[in-house]
Amino acid sequence: MSYSKESTYVSKPLDANGNADYTQEEDSVWHDLMARQQKIVVDRACDEYIHGLKLLNLPRDRVPQCYEVTKVLQETTGWALEPVPALIPFEQFFTLLANRRFPAATFIRTRADFDYIKEPDLFHEIFGHSPLLTNPAYAQFAEHYGKLGLAATPEERIKLARLFWFTVEFGLIRTSAGIRAYGGGILSSIEETVYAVESNIPERRPFDVIDALLTPYRIDIKQPIYFVINSFDQLYQLAKMDLMDIVRQTKNLHDHVPPHPC
Repeated sequence: MSYSKESTYVSKPLDANGNADYTQEEDSVWHDLMARQQKIVVDRACDEYIHGLKLLNLPRDRVPQCYEVTKVLQETTGWALEPVPALIPFEQFFTLLANRRFPAATFIRTRADFDYIKEPDLFHEIFGHSPLLTNPAYAQFAEHYGKLGLAATPEERIKLARLFWFTVEFGLIRTSAGIRAYGGGILSSIEETVYAVESNIPERRPFDVIDALLTPYRIDIKQPIYFVINSFDQLYQLAKMDLMDIVRQTKNLHDHVPPHPC
């Protein structure tokens, strides 16, 4: 999720053909991230994600260009990747989602941040999020979420950020084969992928929208709580609900006690 704060990274400029110029070292980082993470997500990511990953057919030896991913997304759900600066304001973030454009900063992490990076880099956006943007139910939910954010007050956006966090970023799904990950923040992280699906440490709650809206989170730790949907139809149904009315219902409710050190 992109938001407006200071970043240590700067996005790559695009040439007239929409290409960003990546160095040999950056291509090498992409290759090593792909080689490692593709193995980790097997039997830990949901089938819909794996299917989308196959559709994208991402290169392994170089950083892909945004327009290459967009071509596949356009053919499946009408979405596109939108190259953006490293971090963007909420208003721009919601506007892009509302128009079926997923923001993607065009930088890739350095070796120093190979295992963990706070800012959403291109690997996070493309490998973590883009595969499921080929799924109609997920894509519909993401678009609806953007439209909600545009109409929300700053206070309401805090609650909406939690909904995004516990679904699009760190969501789990129950399948016939067991719990699987679908959140991009999980699936782009080697530690979080294994931890979220297999560890006995975190709490895994059945997804409840009010529960999620009242649950604080931190971005700099492995998550102590995950919410589990039963199918992507749950996300599709959320897009049909009056979510802003539910958000407003939580206005006078106390947030849950943070499940982590403050």
